[in-house]
Amino acid sequence: MADHVTTHQAHEDVRNEAILIWVNGALKPKAEAMVSVYDSGFMLGDGVWEGLRLYHGKWSFREEHLDRLFEAALAIDLDIGLTRADLAQALDDTAKANGMTHDAHARLMVTRGVKTRPFQHPSLSRSGPTIVIIMEHSQPSIPRPIRLATVPHQRGLPMTQDPKLNSHSKLNCILACIAAEKAGADEALMLDVHGFVNTTNACNFFIVRKGEVWTSTGDYCMNGITRQKVIDLCRANDIPVFERNFSLVETYGADEAFLTGTFGAQTPVGEIDGRQIGTGQMGPMTERLRGLYKSLVGA
Repeated sequence: MADHVTTHQAHEDVRNEAILIWVNGALKPKAEAMVSVYDSGFMLGDGVWEGLRLYHGKWSFREEHLDRLFEAALAIDLDIGLTRADLAQALDDTAKANGMTHDAHARLMVTRGVKTRPFQHPSLSRSGPTIVIIMEHSQPSIPRPIRLATVPHQRGLPMTQDPKLNSHSKLNCILACIAAEKAGADEALMLDVHGFVNTTNACNFFIVRKGEVWTSTGDYCMNGITRQKVIDLCRANDIPVFERNFSLVETYGADEAFLTGTFGAQTPVGEIDGRQIGTGQMGPMTERLRGLYKSLVGA
């Protein structure tokens, strides 16, 4: 598609060519920021990560992001080796070194570290974790509502790969995104194991029907921090909001649809499976929630 867009599309910023990247405690120029080919993250996708945004010198919901990171590390039996305060300081140091105070995005990654041999067993990772912070000047630039296509790939059961883990193993979501692109859409709408509408390959998903905001039960999707903030904002502002099962039929008939995520906040959806959603443009509820969220983060 000539006009293909993504939920993580940003304005080009030449300053990002000269960024310093935090690698295991050292700030390195972009061209020198490297990890070993024996690293567990590169070799096996064995790691967890968080994306954070900086607005007016303040990290949005940093404590919630660190909560989720440490919970994920515990779940996969990965010792981060640093305290929450250490990681918070590393984020601040990276921002300061790059002169970033606003409209910046950080990707904080933790892998099980360098392996002694190129095989799966976690006991082969003996040197401690690899921790990297990539921070960029990053202002979203999504020129139109997103087009979604339903795909056969699912965000599934916790006994396979728990969808609440923000893991480096993203192949399932990447395959979903590829399938959507092959269908002529921007990104994928993924169902849960029961066939109910769940999430996209990159973001949490909401619809608006007759003044009500609906999202999935949360059982099979990422426990999105922005997702929860939107639910909280609805409750605080007397907007009916429901975490519930709903079908594609109900989705196609929605008045509005939008996505939530740390990068894009609230991104409108204009089309799903070739069907226009509402007017095809950002709807009034999405616009209202976007305004409430901007006030919340001070953007």
